[in-house]
Amino acid sequence: MRDLLRQADAAGYAVGAFNAANMECVRGIIHAAEACRAPIILQIAEGRLAHSPLALIGPMMVAAAREAAVPVAVHLDHGKTLPCLRQALSLGFTSVMWDASDRPIEENVASTAEVVALARASGAAVEAEVGRVGRGEDGSESAAEIGTLQDCLRMDATGIDALAIGIGNAHGLYAQLPELRYDVLEEVHGALRAFPVLHGGSGLSDDQFRRCAALGMRKINIATDIFRAAAGACQGTDLFHNIDASVEAVSRVVSRYIRLFGSADRV
Repeated sequence: MRDLLRQADAAGYAVGAFNAANMECVRGIIHAAEACRAPIILQIAEGRLAHSPLALIGPMMVAAAREAAVPVAVHLDHGKTLPCLRQALSLGFTSVMWDASDRPIEENVASTAEVVALARASGAAVEAEVGRVGRGEDGSESAAEIGTLQDCLRMDATGIDALAIGIGNAHGLYAQLPELRYDVLEEVHGALRAFPVLHGGSGLSDDQFRRCAALGMRKINIATDIFRAAAGACQGTDLFHNIDASVEAVSRVVSRYIRLFGSADRV
C-alpha cells in the first residue's frame, strides 16, 4: 500500500481500496483492476469477519493479489483487535488499519504507535484514523466526528503511512449527500507525511471525489456499492449463474470508480 500511495501522490490521483466479502467480490475487483490497468488495494474489515472468516478469505485475497496482472496491495480495514492484526500479517497482508478512533486521542496515538512497531516487523504499512467516520463498518451506529490538524499531526508522528480523517463522511448509505469539510483537508494538505484516506465513499458525488483527490486524498474506500452490486445481481436458484452475475456486477462498479479516481492506465 505504501508504494501505491506514493506513486499516486506523485501523479495526483487516488488509489481505489475495494472491500471484498466473498470470492465473487475478490474476482470482480481483480477483473476490473486488470481491465482498467490500475493498481488497487483489496481489503476486508474486521467487522465483516463473522461472515467471512479471515482464515478462509485471507489466503484467497493474498493469492488473488499475487496472481493479478496489476499491482494489488492486501489490506485489513478497520482492525480493532491485536489478534486480528497479527493474523492478517501472518497471512501475508501488506498493510493493516488500526482503528482506535473511538478512544481518547491519547490512547489512539499510543496504541497506534504500538501497532506501527508490530507491523514494521513484517514490513507492512499502517493506516490509522482521527476524528471519526460515521457508522461502523459493520453497520453499527456511531456519530461522525471531525478530525483536527493538531490530532492529525500527533497521529502522523507515530510513523503511520496512511490516515483516515473524519470530514463528515460515514460508512453505508447516505440519507442525503453529506457536507464534507474540505477546510480540514485544506489544512492538512501537505502538512502530513502520511497519506490522507477517505472512508465512506459509496454514495458521494463525482465532484466530491474529485475535490477530495485534488486536496490530497490518496486512498478512497468503497464497500457498500460493491456489496449491493454483488447481492443485487443474484436471481433465482442457479448458483453458478449467480456467481458469474455477481462477479460481472462487482467488476462494473469497481471499473467506474477506478476511472473516476484517475487510477486507470497507471500500470
